Amino acid sequence: MLLEALRADARLAEWLRDLESEAEPRTEAVLPDADGLADILLDLSVAHEHVNELVALRSRLAADPEAMTLLTRCVARFVRDMGEIGKGWEPPAFPASTGSLGRCFHLYVFVAALPYVRAYHRGRGIPDDVSRRTLADLGRQVAVHRRRLGTPGLLFPWWIALHFHGEVFQLGRLQFQRARLGRRTGRAVAAAGLGSGPGDPCLSVHIADFRGPLSPAACERSLALAREFFARHYPDERYEVAECHSWLLDPQLGRYLPADSNIMRFQERFRVAYQETTPDDGVPVGFVFGDPELPAGDLPGRSAVERAVGDHLRGGGHWYVGHGWFALQTPSNE
Repeated sequence: MLLEALRADARLAEWLRDLESEAEPRTEAVLPDADGLADILLDLSVAHEHVNELVALRSRLAADPEAMTLLTRCVARFVRDMGEIGKGWEPPAFPASTGSLGRCFHLYVFVAALPYVRAYHRGRGIPDDVSRRTLADLGRQVAVHRRRLGTPGLLFPWWIALHFHGEVFQLGRLQFQRARLGRRTGRAVAAAGLGSGPGDPCLSVHIADFRGPLSPAACERSLALAREFFARHYPDERYEVAECHSWLLDPQLGRYLPADSNIMRFQERFRVAYQETTPDDGVPVGFVFGDPELPAGDLPGRSAVERAVGDHLRGGGHWYVGHGWFALQTPSNE
């Protein structure tokens, strides 16, 4: 049973105790029936080849009373602070010992929470197409799991939780997260003379996988959409600054990629907030090749980016996450 495997893990046992210590949930959590689940999975862009397996797995979940109680508690915790920045539920990944139900459990939590998510979107007047494309990141993350491990599941359930919690929205090519400036980035912004500083609202920019080229025109369109979207649907929140924390901002990429490449043009938008000193080679390897554990010697070189990542590592170099920001209110130049 799922709960037995979770209690055998010290970290997850503590997470369970914390969740179970809360008051009995008043929030209803309903799993759709087999037909309804199949439709919802397809709406969320889950690949067709996974639908039968996930529908069959639903029966196992529904037949486990303890697992269903856990699902209800998770949904209640998740929707309690819907839309509040930084107050969302952060579900932990379950270990391999929990089997197929464990690796897919959070997917069912998000499906059960979907009526509350859609109600929140309607309450904010968020257009259906933005809602649909934002929540479709669940299917994208299932594809990422399949790419790395060969099975459906969610590698980082805490990430997709941000989309379902009203903190991340897909607007064109880019995703934008309602966030707050951290200490170091906030200080850099304040030092530049802007009115924002540590703890103030910002939009954190994310680059979705499987979403086409990161062209300057696509990025410019996304930024225009973001300026309009947040002013209209979150008028009580003033966003003056965009930030990004990504390996795509590592300036070392400039040694390997042309100045007019999409990645280098993306870098040009940002002012450096601070320099990272701890290497994180697994991040670019994971994003580019699908598996952060791949040895440098085995990395293919089918594209300029693949060659850049692999050649740098094989030459003894390391990759670092870059940290940058720019003022949102002034449209950037292509």
